[in-house]
Amino acid sequence: MDKIVTLLAHAVYMGTPLLFGTLGEILNEKSGHLNLGVEGMMAMGACAGFMVGYTTNNLVLALLAAFGAGVLTALIYAFLTITLMANQNVTGLTLTIFGLGLSNFIGEFMLTHSPTNNLKLPEEITAQLKNIKIPLLGDIPVVGEILFNQSIFTYLGIVIAVILFIYLSKTKIGLNLRTIGENPAVADAAGINVIRYKYINVLIGGGICGIGGAYCSMIICGGVWMANSVNGLGWIAVALVIFALWSPLKAMFGAFVFGGFSVLKYYVPKFDNFAIPNAFFDMLPFIITALVLIVTSIRQSREKSMPASCGINYFREER
Repeated sequence: MDKIVTLLAHAVYMGTPLLFGTLGEILNEKSGHLNLGVEGMMAMGACAGFMVGYTTNNLVLALLAAFGAGVLTALIYAFLTITLMANQNVTGLTLTIFGLGLSNFIGEFMLTHSPTNNLKLPEEITAQLKNIKIPLLGDIPVVGEILFNQSIFTYLGIVIAVILFIYLSKTKIGLNLRTIGENPAVADAAGINVIRYKYINVLIGGGICGIGGAYCSMIICGGVWMANSVNGLGWIAVALVIFALWSPLKAMFGAFVFGGFSVLKYYVPKFDNFAIPNAFFDMLPFIITALVLIVTSIRQSREKSMPASCGINYFREER
């Protein structure tokens, strides 16, 4: 039983960056934009969050920097696709290449100018990144160890998921956004400022992705700078949006499930005569991602499909 609880706790640990990436992409797609640049935005957030934390020794500034880097990266995408109406798929893929390349370049530059040829977060920050046990809730058997003994990033991700659920389902501006995602021409005719809504939500979505990237560089990598720290999680997050049916609350479940696949290799028993190669477990999340895409495309329904205008640029003169 203890081993299962530990597995589930580690699933939450590894699923946290996926949660941020999925929530950010949900906002993008709800506004009618299929942004394939999640990996790039997370990479920029990973770089900015780590470097600011390394230089300032301040966790709050590091989080703000990660969010800001995600916003600025998303701004490139927003300007190209919303204002210039460039192809969303091509722009997103380009954004990923740009974000990965720039973050690795900055990291390499900082490494070569470091006195020790090594970048490690200060002890004050790493201490703040350790798991925080919430009083009373953390003492609940099983559930307390799994959900209420995690890092501040995990709690922040859960709070953002709940806020986004309320925003998209219970508020007027959230319903306006969903209308834009389904039919921007109708929203425009109703007096909704489509361009403004798109810009704001695409940028906020990018910022959320950036925080997920900071989790990868600051926690998963143990507080030591490593290139390509996001390691494909952004691509899984894009598929998780479909798995979660564009619901922020279901995104939590999906992210933690896929986080479990990421750590499964440490819990599967090994035998003397036979052992499943670790490479199989490394590719397992991507195999499951492909299966999710196949199953959801086969069982697609109108109520559980992506917003109708997702991936289609809106030209106001054509309405």
